[in-house]
Amino acid sequence: MTTTPEFFGHVIGGAEVPSLDGARFDTVNPWTRQAWAEVALGSKVDAEAAVTAARQAFDEGPWPRMGYGERQGLLHRLADAMEASADELAAADSRDMGKPLNQCHHDVARAAMNFRFFADHAKMATAEALPMDTGHHAYTRFEAAGVVVAIAPWNFPLMLESWKVAPALAWGNTVVLKPAEDTPTSATIMARLALEAGLPPGVLNVVHGYGADSVGAALTEDPRVDRITFTGETGTGKIISRAASANLTPVSLELGGKNCNIVFADAELDNAVHWSIQSIFRNAGQICLSGSRLFVERPILDAFLEKFVASAEAMRIGDPLDTETDFGPLASEEHFHKVKGYIDAVGQWGGRILSGGVGEGWQVKPTVLVDMPLDSPHVTEEIFGPVVVIHPFDTEDEVIALANESDYGLDAQVFTENLHTAHRVSARLQVGTVWVNCFFIRDLRAPFGGVGSSGVGREGGNFSREFFTEPKAVVMQINAQPAGS
Repeated sequence: MTTTPEFFGHVIGGAEVPSLDGARFDTVNPWTRQAWAEVALGSKVDAEAAVTAARQAFDEGPWPRMGYGERQGLLHRLADAMEASADELAAADSRDMGKPLNQCHHDVARAAMNFRFFADHAKMATAEALPMDTGHHAYTRFEAAGVVVAIAPWNFPLMLESWKVAPALAWGNTVVLKPAEDTPTSATIMARLALEAGLPPGVLNVVHGYGADSVGAALTEDPRVDRITFTGETGTGKIISRAASANLTPVSLELGGKNCNIVFADAELDNAVHWSIQSIFRNAGQICLSGSRLFVERPILDAFLEKFVASAEAMRIGDPLDTETDFGPLASEEHFHKVKGYIDAVGQWGGRILSGGVGEGWQVKPTVLVDMPLDSPHVTEEIFGPVVVIHPFDTEDEVIALANESDYGLDAQVFTENLHTAHRVSARLQVGTVWVNCFFIRDLRAPFGGVGSSGVGREGGNFSREFFTEPKAVVMQINAQPAGS
């Protein structure tokens, strides 16, 4: 018996629709390596239609003209709907990218929280009032910027889509979301739920497709777009930045990372091992924030390696839809071959594999490398897989220099029980976020972003407000005198 695969369309102007030319593509489950659903394959024409719908909804529709409280209520209804549909959303992301189901449920909860936080933040945020000695009064307004194009990555599909969509909507913008072509389905589900929750047509649009010479290029080159927010690979970020510059469209870019993880000898060892495992092996290492360069102070190196390797080897590899699975396959065949290439080249650089290596299908096991030269690609390039390179260090100055010797500057982790060390090292690291004795803990009020090749701009809290609005100064004379008096 043949089962018709589920179809996921674009959502444009309040309706789920196929591509105008009828084109479709398969989305593949990385565990089974078989197609599980069909998705509308967009073109430039579909992208232009989505921008038209968003433009009309912003220029003529009620969304940007609503009070903050009314938008807040609708976004909370969307969060309610996402939580009620958590099983469907989590299964979609798990099937699309091979992430363990329990991690996908965590992502759904985080995505719903993003909508709640930004809905509340926009309602409760305050603006400046600036009394002046000249008899004038100045104050600030934050007006919605307009049409926002949000381009999301494949490693945290729903969660990172919501990180972009939620603040844009909360501040009164309309959105065109392009999910990654490898992980398209949860975006359509979220847009369906948004319509059910009562968001007006054209406020949240989703268009599927590829980047260069396709949907991505059309969206980033369209002069009707007022903001572009992108998370993904650094090279793609440069292409988007060039396209946006032709229209002077502001961009927010959260790009790659080759992040350092520093474990000092006074660290609480079990805590450092736990978070270091999470940092590099959660989501099969497909995290831009992962601590892939792990520096351990020499007096505890052997003890740390023993516990770290044991914890890596204890991770349960299996079907991502099994709730007991800790570790799934890589997200695509193309990405598997990329990561495999780094592992195959370890010996050529004189390094050693302490544990891990290539598994079955599209699997790369949790892999621990030592003795890698500091100029090897394993140390300098973003592998974006479950591969960590461990180096010893002897002094604080030495490890700071090693940590900062990178084109990337997204985040870092520091493990120490010395408060002075924690503050001092955090100040010296050239990154956007430092986690001390933990990893991946977020406060949505805090700035998030990177330096160097890790991106441009910050989002979160008031930083998101600055990006998704046009701040406006109003200066008013308050001691007016009648003409000729």
